[in-house]
Amino acid sequence: MIISDEKTLRDIQKEFNSFFPYLKIEFYSGEHSRGEGSPIQDRLPPEQALAVIRKVHTQGDLRINPDIRVSEFEQMFLQKYGLNVQVFRKSGNLWMQTTSTDHWTLAEQNRKGGASELHYKEKYNQ
Repeated sequence: MIISDEKTLRDIQKEFNSFFPYLKIEFYSGEHSRGEGSPIQDRLPPEQALAVIRKVHTQGDLRINPDIRVSEFEQMFLQKYGLNVQVFRKSGNLWMQTTSTDHWTLAEQNRKGGASELHYKEKYNQ
């Protein structure tokens, strides 16, 4: 995934979701504390250009290792690119912040989200 000032938050979200279909990322104006969620009022609009919101203007190819822990992934985004990010996992028909499971890897989160969606569809015939 290429990170550059010309992209929007939505561009980054779409690229991330193409790797992890049962996960999504949201961007926030401030950092969240360990084990806590990010307040919805701090969420940034997806149309926002990276150039406008970033504190660190590093550009580059971000290779996402599926075996990285969510907490490490979120910290890497902040340190390398100056972006406050929160990972969400699909849970049935809802999206949940992964705050209590930030020690899981992205791959584990994605598997859990896929299993949850399958269970929901079977249960509600959707």
